[in-house]
Amino acid sequence: MPLTDVEVRSARPRDKAYRLADGAGMYLEVSQTGGKYWRLKYRFGGKEKRLALGVYPEVSAKEARERRAQARKLLANGIDPGIERKVQKAATLERAANSFEAVAREWFARQAPGWAASHADKIMGRLENDVFPWLGGRAIAEIKAPEVLAVLRRVEARGALDTAHRVHQNCGQVFRYAVATGRAERDISSDLRGALPPARHTHFASVTDPSEVAGLLRALDGFQGTFVVQCALRLAPLLFVRPGELRTAEWAQLDLDKAQWRYTVSKTKTEHLVPLATQVVAILRELHALTGQRRYVFPGRDPKKTMSEAAINAALRRMGFDTKTEITGHGFRAMARTILHEQLRFPSEVIEHQLAHKVPDALGTAYNRTKFIADRTAMMQAWADYLDSLKAGERAASPATARVA
Repeated sequence: MPLTDVEVRSARPRDKAYRLADGAGMYLEVSQTGGKYWRLKYRFGGKEKRLALGVYPEVSAKEARERRAQARKLLANGIDPGIERKVQKAATLERAANSFEAVAREWFARQAPGWAASHADKIMGRLENDVFPWLGGRAIAEIKAPEVLAVLRRVEARGALDTAHRVHQNCGQVFRYAVATGRAERDISSDLRGALPPARHTHFASVTDPSEVAGLLRALDGFQGTFVVQCALRLAPLLFVRPGELRTAEWAQLDLDKAQWRYTVSKTKTEHLVPLATQVVAILRELHALTGQRRYVFPGRDPKKTMSEAAINAALRRMGFDTKTEITGHGFRAMARTILHEQLRFPSEVIEHQLAHKVPDALGTAYNRTKFIADRTAMMQAWADYLDSLKAGERAASPATARVA
């Protein structure tokens, strides 16, 4: 007779493990410690075998009997249920190893060492927030284009069209890695080209009118926050490097006697040299008295770390500037690029090299940190002098005074 719920529930441990038969080869094994295990005894190929059906109470008697029925159906078809379970378990493990998330994290681990930390964080953030919850557990070879499109539509629906395009790009990179490593037949994300409307790329907010620049510079000098942030604000327009590069500047990279700053560009991983105008050196020498014994030029509240990534923009907002429509930390680059070319008449190639952009020349050289160094040194000093003249309320310097020899 099948066991009743009362019999199963009231079975108590004894000095030795014992069994309570349920019929058709199934029984409840009660251990010395009180554990209750459903088992199925069967014969296959002339040998007696046992199959675990679950643990009570997680698996009820009814569920255990259903599993017994499934096992007996396999036996009737000449299949050993024990072997079948091992095969299914192996397949499950293989699917987990070849899931979209597993492949994506493997791809990321190989690529991330060559990326800036901020870039790597953004990519993994997109994958974890916008892709893994829906596709992470799926075997990558089984994912279809409409499933990826559904992921992209969710991102698009919240108004983040540019992010949707970036998610599409990252998915394609993962699929291509899966193809290269034998986990997928093709990159199905390529079928979605044109499925999203074009993204409207917006430039960082910037000020390029000399009269407006004058007011901005005077506001920066009057910032009432910490001395470290004040120095960073005063240096940002003078150096016009990427905000992350300014924020993570190290004293070991600076040679104030030679008036040079050498560092590795975060975006291109190339070495870069920034000539320092006399005004820049003066600010840095003043700051050195406060932070010169530390690693970073602009330390944060924790002296072992840099100041916050949001510090510059937060300071601009405190001074009343709209960082979406007026100026951002990155906007100083556009300001310098525009005015140096249009007002001071410096050649574009000199400006682009100082911006650490890849500018192929006639010989195919993408970037050389010392190229145009004499011109760039003169340009950086002329730029600092020009900004001083704007702050003082003078007219823009004559283009003739800023001519490159």
